[in-house]
Amino acid sequence: MTEPDPIADTRRWLERAVIGLNLCPFAKAVTVKDQVRFVLSDATTPEALLAQLGEELVLLRDTDPEQIDTTLIVHPDVLRDFLDYNDFLGEADALVEALELEGILQVASFHPDYHFADSDPDDVENCTNRSPYPTLHLLREDSVSKAVAAFPDPDVIVERNIATLRALGAEGWRKLLAD
Repeated sequence: MTEPDPIADTRRWLERAVIGLNLCPFAKAVTVKDQVRFVLSDATTPEALLAQLGEELVLLRDTDPEQIDTTLIVHPDVLRDFLDYNDFLGEADALVEALELEGILQVASFHPDYHFADSDPDDVENCTNRSPYPTLHLLREDSVSKAVAAFPDPDVIVERNIATLRALGAEGWRKLLAD
């Protein structure tokens, strides 16, 4: 049996689910241009992850968007429990504020057990935010604004994603990500 490769698994999820199912119509362009930075965190505590998040936020802030437009921090060894992960997101947002990056960068969230507050944990539409490992997604506000402005009707994305995932079903989701 081969060792898990969190970055390869995350790339496969990005290609097959996020881009393949068009869950995020903005992901393909930055992926094809190789502007996505993948970081495998070795953090084993929330404090270590928060420190690494700060480093990555500053790096993204200081790097030309043509080189790195977005960053995925994959952290397989910390915050495996979704509720702990969800609580950590408040600390992540506080760090963005402390670094004076509000309106410049934001942190989006993906987790293997992600579920929206108004949904049942087994609802397939939760898969829109389910990744193979806990992952923090650092986004540039300017890039998000440009992408949304260029999309004919961004409000339709959520509805379309729910319909896509319901049609695919839980078994289809599992098959999509299987080797």
